[in-house]
Amino acid sequence: MLAVKIDYRQGRVFLGLVQFLIKYCLKNGYDIALISGTVRQLKLYGQMGFQPFAMLTGAIEASYQPMYLTKETFEASIAGRLLRPPTAFLPGPVSISDEVRAAFDKDPYSHRSAFFKDKMDHVKEQLCRLVDCRYTQVLLGTGTLANDLVAAQLSLETGRGVILTNGEFGSRLVEQAQRAGLDFDVLDKEWGLPFSHEEIAACITDETAWIWAVHSETSTGMLNKLNILKAVAQEHQLKLCLDCISSIGAVDLDLSGVFLATGVSGKALKSYTGLSFVFHHHKVAPSPLLPTYLDLGTYAEKESIPFSQSSNLVEALLTAINSVTQERLAKIAAIHQSIRQKLSKYGFQLITAEENSSPIIVTVPLPKTTPSSTVGELLYCNGYLLHYESEYLRQQNWIQIACIEDYSKEQIEKMAYLFHQAYKSWCQAPKIMVQ
Repeated sequence: MLAVKIDYRQGRVFLGLVQFLIKYCLKNGYDIALISGTVRQLKLYGQMGFQPFAMLTGAIEASYQPMYLTKETFEASIAGRLLRPPTAFLPGPVSISDEVRAAFDKDPYSHRSAFFKDKMDHVKEQLCRLVDCRYTQVLLGTGTLANDLVAAQLSLETGRGVILTNGEFGSRLVEQAQRAGLDFDVLDKEWGLPFSHEEIAACITDETAWIWAVHSETSTGMLNKLNILKAVAQEHQLKLCLDCISSIGAVDLDLSGVFLATGVSGKALKSYTGLSFVFHHHKVAPSPLLPTYLDLGTYAEKESIPFSQSSNLVEALLTAINSVTQERLAKIAAIHQSIRQKLSKYGFQLITAEENSSPIIVTVPLPKTTPSSTVGELLYCNGYLLHYESEYLRQQNWIQIACIEDYSKEQIEKMAYLFHQAYKSWCQAPKIMVQ
């Protein structure tokens, strides 16, 4: 049953309530809603998308029309047409520009054609220019594939390694290294805390040959200092490997002096997911010791076209790279700063200190008594998508707000306000104890 205080009984309140309820139902997998609608409000129900079926029920003086609502009938209704799509503060999937969509929608052509080779060469040149690197290989696959190629290359090196982990994606590097049978030590810090030069140097032994770390640790919002990593590697003559999946396209990235680094076509580059890259400065030969699909030398020998490639993804990526400018990087940083300030104003604590934060994302820890999933779902039903559904975020009870889209000042302010309201309403709501 629904009751609205008499002072608020007007169409906009009911419209908002129905829109909220429909978002909730869709998120939870419901595909139909049934009501008994009073005949006095059939026009209003019709504007919501409800369709009549069967016969009237109830008494003559209080008749009700059975009605149903589906996603299709709602979207075709006045209420559905008025409902704006949610504003997504997510690290992915990202919004795709009209120019990138148009590039992707071109008719596909053979990856064995001379035209495709020219396109691939152009993509690689642009990627290398973007990060100041001599070579890159483009793979048909996700960032996990690219990091597996790095692990495979490190398996050919002599000596031990050190893997730095202060978040979920550093932990994933450890798992990939274990699966590749690498010999390494781990510098494991509390999530969200930075590495110092002294801490890293203390892990180096005479046997250490390489370091592997995540540059932008998305799980916490930490930007591990590239200058520190480079300095330690140079001082101890180590080969530095980096996961730059979340930093490429979001920050100025200088990979000079880096042995191997990885990136992807999605996230801050804002193209379609499906391509990944391995950057390197040295020439790489194929190795018979590695699986063909994980052999960086095979990609280098075949100029990134050893196997099938997607002309659509390559066309889209080339268009997306051209939109990465200093102005765009500055805007991402400004949006990140604005979101941090708004959340701090409402009293939220943030995981990373400002001087160590990555501009791609902000991470907010919530008390264990306030489920992050509940707050996230309230924001979703109010038209804002925040990042809270990943398993590692649920375990930590954290919510994240990504900063890589072109948000307006009003969108940022409204999101922060609703975030605070959702958090406060849960904290103030009476809780039922079940014994």
